Amino acid sequence: MKLAIGTAQFGLPYGIANQRGQVAREEIMAILNYAWTEGVRSLDTAIAYGDSEQRLGEIGVEKWQLISKLPALPESCSEVAAWVRESVLGSLERLKLSKLHGLLLHRSQQLLGNQGHELYRSLVALRDEGIVDKIGISIYNPDELDALYPYFKLDLVQAPFNIMDRRMVTSGWLSRLHEAGAEIHARSVFLQGLLLMDAAERPVTFDRWQTLWDRWHYWLNQQCLTPLQACVGFVQSQPHIDQVVVGVDSLVQLKEILCVEKIKSVAVPKSLSTEDVQLLNPSNWVSK
Repeated sequence: MKLAIGTAQFGLPYGIANQRGQVAREEIMAILNYAWTEGVRSLDTAIAYGDSEQRLGEIGVEKWQLISKLPALPESCSEVAAWVRESVLGSLERLKLSKLHGLLLHRSQQLLGNQGHELYRSLVALRDEGIVDKIGISIYNPDELDALYPYFKLDLVQAPFNIMDRRMVTSGWLSRLHEAGAEIHARSVFLQGLLLMDAAERPVTFDRWQTLWDRWHYWLNQQCLTPLQACVGFVQSQPHIDQVVVGVDSLVQLKEILCVEKIKSVAVPKSLSTEDVQLLNPSNWVSK
């Protein structure tokens, strides 16, 4: 099973398509119980996801593989190793776990700063101690790897990847990381839910890409596919992707995703992709 459950919605009202706000505890329990029975084994969280770690720990996630992320290293921090260790031990305490499967940096560029090598050594030390199994980074653009990879060995890389965002393939990094033995996790497979919206639901701030949306909806109609089927099938067709991180805010949503997860391959034309980071990076979105 390639699917991993993203837990940002468990700790925050997250995502442009989120109509429900933060997920209720009972719903989280139902989501996790059902996901486990369907063979899902990984959860993706972060210190920055509100009280996600705390809530997961209260519910009990001892049997799951947990990936968490460190926030940005404070500029005033003079004891990098101590900060990293304290942050990770805090995560483990909240999650009620003895170790993490993966530990990622939310701000990979900090590895290139003055304290970058010390930051990396601190991650390696935790891996050597068995506190984490794999260390790596969460990126927004494959260009980040161009500067980092010659100097830092990464066990795990999480990157955005979807029908409209194929930069991991076009840059060559998807195959390069696979050949190097790194575990690759794809996130933003629905572009925060934007790809699943009907034209009438989509915020007007995205109208400047109307030509792309028109091609998208025309192709879906031609193929007799729902947006969900197309998005999941496309990512499933990528053999070098080890896990697909999907955020859900209801059990119904999870069941829909798991139903179409059985679609193993969807061929999508290149005309539906773009390199426009104003669309591909949600941090660039400006609501109107």
